[in-house]
Amino acid sequence: MKSQLEQARKLHELHRSGSPLVLVNAWDAGSAQIIQGAGGQVIATGSWSVAAAHGYDDGEKLPFELVLSNLQRISNSVDLPITIDIEGGYGPSPEIIKNNVLRIIGCGAVGVNLEDQKIHEPGLHSIEEQVLRIAAVREAAEEASIPLFINARTDIFLQTAAHEHDETHLEATLQRAHAYAEAGAHGIFVPGLCNEMLIEKLCQESSLPVNVMISPDSPPLQKLASLGVARISYGPRPYLILMDALKQATVRALDLQE
Repeated sequence: MKSQLEQARKLHELHRSGSPLVLVNAWDAGSAQIIQGAGGQVIATGSWSVAAAHGYDDGEKLPFELVLSNLQRISNSVDLPITIDIEGGYGPSPEIIKNNVLRIIGCGAVGVNLEDQKIHEPGLHSIEEQVLRIAAVREAAEEASIPLFINARTDIFLQTAAHEHDETHLEATLQRAHAYAEAGAHGIFVPGLCNEMLIEKLCQESSLPVNVMISPDSPPLQKLASLGVARISYGPRPYLILMDALKQATVRALDLQE
């Protein structure tokens, strides 16, 4: 089994523009084992799926202790690098976020997603606020002596209808990407972005590797690679597909009883 330090370095190495790291997101130890067995290179959780699997809504409704215990079970069951979606960091202040990330590293994670969307109210944190939050995550990593991959998520595109996406949103995203990089982030995650031209320009102008999330409107994987994407996430789709299959199997089984 590789050490946590080796896994962290591997996660960094796997982010290559044009040869993207593809992440089929897990939600528990069982799904993580399936992904590892199928050839996955990294285990990545998605907050929506983890919350749903535990009977909670997304948006930090899942108690943080359950986040940690779920992460620990995943860490105990697989040998791959693990990156975990911590939403807004489960804390109103950078100090609390730092302490939470120290606990996350202690449970075996070598990467985190930290979003700039406000959890309990509309809108995004200001760039100045989010920079302090990212810096707190970086400080935790330095204190733990683990080169944690900080994937800074911005919801600029996710909060706007796809047909309205334009250069204005791209410029706002680039402004945040540059600021987040200076604060210590290693990747920029832009869910909701599907426009090929905007994806390509973001990949060309961002100082950070670009992560996009698959949706029905997304370009094919090979196209995303050719545009320069370095990381592709499936988000809640794997969980939703399996839950729909379970629902259909249940309906068919119950129909046989009639």
